[in-house]
Amino acid sequence: MVVVAIAIGEPMPGPATLLLAAVAGIFAVAGILGLYTGLAVGRMGVVAPVTGVIAASLPVVVGLVGLGWPGTEVVAGIILALAAVILVSRSSDEAGRPSGIEYGLIGGIGLGFFNIAVGAFPEHLVAWPLAVIKSATLVPIVALVVLGRRPWRVPRPVLPAVLAVAFLDLAGNGLYILATQAGRLDIAATLSSLYPVTTVVLAVVLLRERVSWSHLVGIVLAGVAIALIAGGSAAV
Repeated sequence: MVVVAIAIGEPMPGPATLLLAAVAGIFAVAGILGLYTGLAVGRMGVVAPVTGVIAASLPVVVGLVGLGWPGTEVVAGIILALAAVILVSRSSDEAGRPSGIEYGLIGGIGLGFFNIAVGAFPEHLVAWPLAVIKSATLVPIVALVVLGRRPWRVPRPVLPAVLAVAFLDLAGNGLYILATQAGRLDIAATLSSLYPVTTVVLAVVLLRERVSWSHLVGIVLAGVAIALIAGGSAAV
């Protein structure tokens, strides 16, 4: 991203923006570790929706307080989107496992404050803050690998998939930054929180997984939510 920033001539951010980007990266790591740990030791049907709803709700509250009422249509869309996140994240095959709700709370708070911090970046600054965010996220990950003496080499057969995931993650973060600069923080955060819907749809289309009724209702609600938010935003 440093090369991209230099190539496109993006101005160097000030110390405050660089510090904010570093803090955002730390929040992102905390959120991701909380989410993945919860998914590993707890129930996905508890951890995933708790993380998703909190991660979206925190910037929604900040957006409503800082920017005011976005319109009834948009608020209805936000509520439906949060309901969709809960429904598509549900899993029924988890009997006997601990809830892991504490990890979901950590994940949601970390990712929620990441969303808020990113929304505070100055306009027209994307590549430099993104480079700092990714650098900040690497520090604790490298520390875990080194101190935990864990293997770090990626098996060659899965390397293309790992690189694709890294690229998509980078692109997603960059587009989210642009979205917060182009519009309202609460709307951008809500729409980005609908990623579980995409996961379910891809699992059905590519892996031929069966979709449950809760997932199907969640997908429909997500579509309605997006239409309401888009229509309400265009009317503002």
